Amino acid sequence: LRSGALPIPLRVEGRERVGATLGQESVNLSIRAGIIGVIVVLTFMVIYYRVPGVAADMALLAFIVLNLALFKLIPVTLTLPAITGFLISIGTAVDGNILIFERIKEELRAGRPIDIALTAGFDRAWQSIRDSNLSTIIICAILFTFGQTPGASVVSGFAVTLAIGLIVNLFTAVVVTRTFLHLLMTVLRQSVTKRQWLLGV
Repeated sequence: LRSGALPIPLRVEGRERVGATLGQESVNLSIRAGIIGVIVVLTFMVIYYRVPGVAADMALLAFIVLNLALFKLIPVTLTLPAITGFLISIGTAVDGNILIFERIKEELRAGRPIDIALTAGFDRAWQSIRDSNLSTIIICAILFTFGQTPGASVVSGFAVTLAIGLIVNLFTAVVVTRTFLHLLMTVLRQSVTKRQWLLGV
């Protein structure tokens, strides 16, 4: 409007500048929320699953480090959607460990020896973890493809970080967790044999 074009006065009631700091503040808040979420998940796993929960926490920390290393190597720009995809992949990593531990608990309740229960738990949970992750990776590929169209590029970052997390999870949820759990069982075998509640049973 041009002052004087209309028979009414024109005055400035307020002024607000939108800059890059608002975007940076959102990124910082999402990172803080992610850290709080990871701490809550780590605490829950230890309280609910005890010794296996400790192994899962160690594997989850390895999962986070591997993901961040891949983000740096590729490289991946951590926008808000990309951070969201990464945080969701952390949830899927925990979900894989929960499937394994629940299978182990079923075997222990059926009276299986600890070593056999551990092996059966990982073997039986693997197919479920593999199938769920692969189906989500396919969806990520579709999202990434559609993200190449103008106006939808924000989806690409989400799809990339989520897919990377799912691929890494196929390794950490089975191999890394199994390794840590067997190491803990070697150290704590006598205590765990006498007190199976340490395995969350």
